[in-house]
Amino acid sequence: MGHQDRHTLGAVSTNDGVEFRVWAPFATAVSVLVNDSFSFTETPMLNETNGYWAATVKDAEPGRSYKYRITTADGKTIDRNDPHARQLTDSDLGASVVVDPHFDWENIVQPTIPKEKQIIYEMHIGTFHRPDASTGGTFASAIEKLDYLQSLGINMIELMPVTSMATGTGWGYNPTHIYAVENVYGGRYGLLEFVKACHKRGIGVILDVVYNHFYEKTDLWQFDGWNENGNGGIYFYNDKRGETPWGVRPDYGRPEVRNYLIDNVTMWLTEYHIDGLRLDSTTYMRNTRGPEGDAATAIEDTWSLLQEMTKVAHKINPHVVMIAEDSSGDATVTLPVTDGGAGFDAQWGISFPQGVRASLGLPNINAYTKKLSDELTLSYNNQAFQKIIFGDSHDSAANGAVRVNEAATPGNANSVFARQYALIADAITLTAPGIPMLLQGAEFLQEGNFNDWKMLEWDKTKQFAGIVLAHQHLINLRLNTYGNTGGLTGQSINVFHEDTANNVIAYHRWDKGGLFDDVIVIINCSDQRFKNYELSLPIAGTWRVRFNSSWKGYSPDFNETTVSTITTAEQSKVSLALADYNILILSQDPIEES
Repeated sequence: MGHQDRHTLGAVSTNDGVEFRVWAPFATAVSVLVNDSFSFTETPMLNETNGYWAATVKDAEPGRSYKYRITTADGKTIDRNDPHARQLTDSDLGASVVVDPHFDWENIVQPTIPKEKQIIYEMHIGTFHRPDASTGGTFASAIEKLDYLQSLGINMIELMPVTSMATGTGWGYNPTHIYAVENVYGGRYGLLEFVKACHKRGIGVILDVVYNHFYEKTDLWQFDGWNENGNGGIYFYNDKRGETPWGVRPDYGRPEVRNYLIDNVTMWLTEYHIDGLRLDSTTYMRNTRGPEGDAATAIEDTWSLLQEMTKVAHKINPHVVMIAEDSSGDATVTLPVTDGGAGFDAQWGISFPQGVRASLGLPNINAYTKKLSDELTLSYNNQAFQKIIFGDSHDSAANGAVRVNEAATPGNANSVFARQYALIADAITLTAPGIPMLLQGAEFLQEGNFNDWKMLEWDKTKQFAGIVLAHQHLINLRLNTYGNTGGLTGQSINVFHEDTANNVIAYHRWDKGGLFDDVIVIINCSDQRFKNYELSLPIAGTWRVRFNSSWKGYSPDFNETTVSTITTAEQSKVSLALADYNILILSQDPIEES
């Protein structure tokens, strides 16, 4: 566990004032500077044991700013922000702030959504929705669109990192203080209100956290003056293990740093009622060279730390979803701790969007040789819901790449082809085994790439209302809202038809099987139209078309086919019309005799 049972770190309000405690093992003296409106009042801190310093300031209270003044071993004086500060006055140069720990949750119960029913929406607060043209997005402005997401069928929101970040803007993967929430977004109180607003609507919140590296220009760097060879000091590895492509790597072997990270997990799940965490690049936590590393470059301290994190998280909330972004594809990441695994509930299917793009003939940034069928049938530990699947994410739509619809017809992301491609990509995501995730704006054809400066264009929800409706229908089918597509909530898949010459693929999805359960998905990933396409369905009976992506209600310029029912004997061939870039979803139910 963390230091809760021994040392409560940070600023804690008590009946006697505010108790401050900080870890600075190489300091010769530490004092706390508390702002009394006009100046900072300095209070010496008591040297406790094992490098901890503490003081209680009677007239301190929530809202006051403070810093620690540290005297280093060589006699220098440095001022530092509190590593456990819940709020800062400024992302880069400000002071720490004492916060009021109380928040009225209005007795709202956290939603408990089983993994087979989760629909995730990846959101970047800074670009999701802004209150006016002069500012970026905030938690408050994002709340204004929660009813829209609820009506779409979204029940989980994955927030890209919202901790205090360098310059106050960015993707969030340049963290400066992992306990403080970015002020530009609305700070601590803004996030609390956002989570409460989501929970009111039955929507869970997953938070993306970054533990694989920290931004170098932060107060954690050489925090108490000590370092080895000019490296990062007490919070970081002071050898080659401290180096990453993006910043400096924390020392996962030092007990105090392990507790610093584990306590951060605890904070999100307890103080903020967060429903899940997505750990960024666990491969770079586990190896100095990330997915390209080997046993010689492995970081031995990491595995036990990840295990401890997932154990603590599940002890706090048994329903929490712990997600790893682990580009190694190592199934032991999502194996239970009792079986030697890291204990994560799921991990990102990093190559899934590449399989989707390959099926549509779109270029991939990385060399990709697998077929879509390989991605559809890939699972970890034979558990489909240990994989997060998506047609696009902030990564696949950036770093030199663009969104699927932009890639379809570059420079014209609203074309007929773009709409068809986007629907196929998201329909595959919402009908394949796994936990589906949509990138913000995918449902209304946001153009270009993902970046941290271009706001979503919400007028597109009206311009492409049919595409939004299609996503709503797809999500309802995925959730078995109508009671006749139960198989989409199951784990099983059989890719029973793969016509590489014509680029048509079909798969059978089921949970327990039978009427109302079995689902057939047929996808034409080509620009050919077929009047009579032949294939054999694996199950006899009468199949009803529940979703036809070529329906003109989704877009008036689609080439609509009129398939409604298909009746077949087992393994006998059926003939059906397929539009270009068309996806059909079929299921069975009893047909009343006329």
